Amino acid sequence: MALWQYEGTSNEGEFRRGEIDANGKTDAQAKIKQLGISIIKLKRKQKEIEINIPGFGGRVPTKNMVIFTRQMATMIDAGLPLVQALDLVGNSEPHPQLKKTILGVKSSVEGGSSFSDALKRYPKVFEELYINLIQAGEMGGILDTIMNRLAEYIEKAEETQKKIKSAMKYPMTVLSVSMLITVGLLWKVVPTFAATFTSMGAKLPAITVFVVGISDGFLAKAPYIAGAFAALILAYKLSMRTKQGPFIRDWLLFNAPIIGNVVQKGAVAKFTRTLGTLVAAGVPIIEALAIVGKTSGNLVVERAVDYTRKKIMEGRNVTGPLMETQIFPVMVVQMIAVGEATGAMDVMLGKIADFYDSEVDEAIEGMTAMMEPIIMLVLGVVIGTVMLAMYMPIFTMGDNIK
Repeated sequence: MALWQYEGTSNEGEFRRGEIDANGKTDAQAKIKQLGISIIKLKRKQKEIEINIPGFGGRVPTKNMVIFTRQMATMIDAGLPLVQALDLVGNSEPHPQLKKTILGVKSSVEGGSSFSDALKRYPKVFEELYINLIQAGEMGGILDTIMNRLAEYIEKAEETQKKIKSAMKYPMTVLSVSMLITVGLLWKVVPTFAATFTSMGAKLPAITVFVVGISDGFLAKAPYIAGAFAALILAYKLSMRTKQGPFIRDWLLFNAPIIGNVVQKGAVAKFTRTLGTLVAAGVPIIEALAIVGKTSGNLVVERAVDYTRKKIMEGRNVTGPLMETQIFPVMVVQMIAVGEATGAMDVMLGKIADFYDSEVDEAIEGMTAMMEPIIMLVLGVVIGTVMLAMYMPIFTMGDNIK
């Protein structure tokens, strides 16, 4: 199907302009006539070439998505027609990509598309979860309620994601800085000291000989080390294009000694909140699990959810297959079982998500508290050893002079 732009007049004589999806010109003309519009001008819309420059444009910020969703919920709740609401929100949107998208959605809705179908044309802006919830809201006549839930979901999911990312940044930053300092010492400082000691004919202590040997080996094999590092990066990128590569990466993160606890609790929080939001919106459990799996962001969780969905399709309940995956904590599965038995699964899932949000905070604090002394110890040993190796010959020479 292609997108067609039209101009015309309604039966009341009002000027109309919009866009419509159609299989051809004849199909477009028929659809526009069904809307009660006499065509003045009709042409196929040319596909726009998008140029993405790093650091400019790209993904729409979460804050803008939340504001858009809340504004739409308020306007729909106030009884404003969907097209008018989209027009008002779109023209007042400061983010250029989102503004263009909203106005494009408005044109599609004007052309006869449903709100959810219009959103499907912009998969880079609206995720599958977002579109499916909007579709459920349209079918149930509760679009304003669904959009408020969506805004809350986006805010909480983004908040959890930010916490996990910030927790990962600290150790990675410290380790990167320590590696750069170590490389700088071995590359510049140690050779300078070694040349001075050699010219003075000083007898070097064992620790100095050891560090100078490492420095000499590092300088002699620097091209090979750089080549090996580049090869590792290339191998990683190539492995991410395979079927098993991303799964192995996610499995390693999920089961890592210290970071794994944060990743696991974050995954549980996202799984329960997403599933709870979908179930509360009236999305069937099979369809909801399919969406949850795709939007989980972790292939370990996605495979576990897919396994559960297949078992439910075979006639089993939710909790049995979830327990068999051994991915979700027993307490979580038991609480879901209670929700399933009482018919309040959406409420129970929301409570689990709130509980695990706080668990993520505690896990991050625990991880940071555990990693700080380890990183400081390693950094102190490495840099302290190098500095001790460089200054010990100076003390030895001072004793010899005395």
